[in-house]
Amino acid sequence: MPNIKKIWAAVMAMLLTGAVGAAGKEDASVESHLAQQACLQIAKRLASVYTRDCRYNNGLVTTGQFSVEGRPILEKVYPPRPPKKPRARVMLVGGIHADELSSISIVFKWMRILDKYHSGLFHWKVVPLLNPDGLFQAGRALRVNANGVDLNRNFPAPDWQANALEGYWIKRTGRNPRRYPGPSALSEPESLWLAKEIERFRPDVIVAVHAPYGVVDFDGPPKGPGKLGKLHLNLLGTYPGSLGNYAGLQKNIPVVTIELRHSGIMPRSKEIRRIWIDLVRWVKNNIPKDTPPVYKGLQAFMQDMEKTELRRKN
Repeated sequence: MPNIKKIWAAVMAMLLTGAVGAAGKEDASVESHLAQQACLQIAKRLASVYTRDCRYNNGLVTTGQFSVEGRPILEKVYPPRPPKKPRARVMLVGGIHADELSSISIVFKWMRILDKYHSGLFHWKVVPLLNPDGLFQAGRALRVNANGVDLNRNFPAPDWQANALEGYWIKRTGRNPRRYPGPSALSEPESLWLAKEIERFRPDVIVAVHAPYGVVDFDGPPKGPGKLGKLHLNLLGTYPGSLGNYAGLQKNIPVVTIELRHSGIMPRSKEIRRIWIDLVRWVKNNIPKDTPPVYKGLQAFMQDMEKTELRRKN
């Protein structure tokens, strides 16, 4: 396997060589080119992502965070439009499990809608692919990251070692490698970045896209959407170390999990729009909620979890 970190370092060196102008403009130019190159790699891998989705300087940027193998994590922010005050801050995340290809592609489709119709009703932070290493593994895309960790089991949870690692992974899954939660909570750069970004962005709601259960799952207050498009609410349960457990139950942030019907087949265009319209309507009518999220800093939050774990053991 080629050294991805060296490849991206070479890309950055090339871009820096060609950058001109003031230092600030150089930095912006390099970041835009790096984001474009990373996006084009995604478009090359996924037929439903087009090269036009990767136009230079279209707002898709690198976050400064890289995956285990050194691939940049991308995001696109749709900011407030003064004087209108956004009704909510929404974080949309795709590709947590990279073998769920439709969860990445559909986020790019929804970004096209936002590119055209963003009105400032909400403040959006969109992360189309949290797990880039999983997408680009030789042969086929993987659920896990380059360290073999399921990012959706790597988030903090009460008594993480006993519940996420021993109780869930060892006893419940029989050490299923597709669901390995890692050696410790937030051991992976991708999940650690997302946890820090949740603290920084302070979303009123998080929307995570997965496949292929064909339902809407929900964690946290208030009541979840009854249906989004043809996908109906069906609570799948909350697993220790999952994003729903961490953000929804531990931090009181509503987490809407959209489970598409197929991992490798996209919904029809009409259904893609219908899911989006229903989601926006639900957020508009239900968020912000009465119960405020818990934002006390990631370090303080994890310290509290450790204290709780110690009290339970004693």
